[in-house]
Amino acid sequence: MILDHITVLFLLLFLAITFIQSGVDKILDWKGNISWLKSHFSKTFMAGMVPLNLSIILIMEILAGVLCVLGVYKIVKNNDNTFALYGVILSCITLLLLLFGQRVAKDYDGARTIVIYFVPAIFTLFLLQ
Repeated sequence: MILDHITVLFLLLFLAITFIQSGVDKILDWKGNISWLKSHFSKTFMAGMVPLNLSIILIMEILAGVLCVLGVYKIVKNNDNTFALYGVILSCITLLLLLFGQRVAKDYDGARTIVIYFVPAIFTLFLLQ
């Protein structure tokens, strides 16, 4: 029954919306994102890796979001949380990479924002274990 999993379902939808929207934004405004990120990381060791890093993050975000959507479906349909677990694990890894980037860039407000997303992600992971 859906109500038996309502907290996890809402958290998975939260993560799916967060990551799919972020990935779509990167696709639709690739040049703008590259330009902003090159400036953001210009004084760091990652200055020359922006396009590669953005590509990796884009793939991880879309995959995490899709796995979370599949996780919702599988929980509702079969009471199986395997896809949900993989989606949340990938979400946490993605957020940690984003946090690392913000810390390297010394963007502490940006890092704090990542933590706001990490808390529900890690809580979802806890609920799915």
